[in-house]
Amino acid sequence: MVGFNGSVRLNLALQGGGVHGAFTWGVLDRLLQEDRLEIGWVSGTSAGAVNAVALAAGLAEGGRAGARDKLATVWHSVHKAGVPDLMRFNPFLYSLSRLPAVAQMAGLFSPYEFNPMGFDPLRRLLSDNINFEQLRRASPIGLIISATEVRTGRARHFRSGELAVEAVLASACLPTLHHAVEIDGRAYWDGGFSANPDLVTLAGESPVRDTLIVQLNPTTIGGVPTGVREISDHANTLTFNAPLLRDVEIIETARKTIRASWLPARGGMARLARHRFHLVEAGRYTGALKPDSKMQPDRGVLSYLFGAGRMEASKWIEKHLSDVGRRSSVCFQQRYLSAGALSDGDLLPDPEPIEADAGGISVGPAERQIA
Repeated sequence: MVGFNGSVRLNLALQGGGVHGAFTWGVLDRLLQEDRLEIGWVSGTSAGAVNAVALAAGLAEGGRAGARDKLATVWHSVHKAGVPDLMRFNPFLYSLSRLPAVAQMAGLFSPYEFNPMGFDPLRRLLSDNINFEQLRRASPIGLIISATEVRTGRARHFRSGELAVEAVLASACLPTLHHAVEIDGRAYWDGGFSANPDLVTLAGESPVRDTLIVQLNPTTIGGVPTGVREISDHANTLTFNAPLLRDVEIIETARKTIRASWLPARGGMARLARHRFHLVEAGRYTGALKPDSKMQPDRGVLSYLFGAGRMEASKWIEKHLSDVGRRSSVCFQQRYLSAGALSDGDLLPDPEPIEADAGGISVGPAERQIA
């Protein structure tokens, strides 16, 4: 969709992935530098939800520059918080999480046992940095934050007008680490189980007809995992990629149905079939990291992923920004559904030189360095 000033408008669909969401931070930071591009609606799950509300809050407070600063502040806070679960308050459990030989024992403990009070450091991080009242009243972009209802397994989509800190906590609630989040008498777990990220609702409700998907999890891997932790990690990846693949199949089915029909295409199915999609992937970078990197916001990991996100966004802008408003730049059938689906490519080293200092995270370009 072309804006009034000749710019193009683009929705964003942000996948969850814990600390790997720093890749999305890099993507957003680069997109915000493009005056030719305006952000429409944003669908976000888990870490994608955190990025989504930080983006919206920053835009509301200070435009593009404010959004870049807000995202940097949030991720700096993630880094300062350290291991983002309550195991860090229990030396025994924390040691289990860091030692591969015994890490599986951590699964013996419920968050209701090692964290009976239900303390979640993400609550304070969000409350300190995001003005949810302002977003409910007048968010500069449409928001769809997804969580999973525990009882039914169905997705619940929280829109801009009903956002509160609990909605984002619910979207990011891994049940092995945190208590279920209760909203209006219903319990919720991580949105990644049911919508990661949601594409169908976004395409159906947003007036903008182009969506850029930022995918964090690898779609394919090089071989069959054989180690206990590697098997567990890939099983989790399959689980959290399944909702994305389901939405892709729904969209492709709508497209096939419309093409096969001799009747004029109308309604929601036609809208879905005609929506244009684009893709930026992190798989070659996140796949090069250790499985526990999703839960350990070390300075080096954040810098690596931020730089990778900026670089991949720059590549996409150069190759495909001109496609927005005209055609999709990703073929779902080839990328996800065919027997010989395209791979994520070879795992790559650091995308650009990253330096770290004792004062904080160096995140690539000098202007984004966090002191």
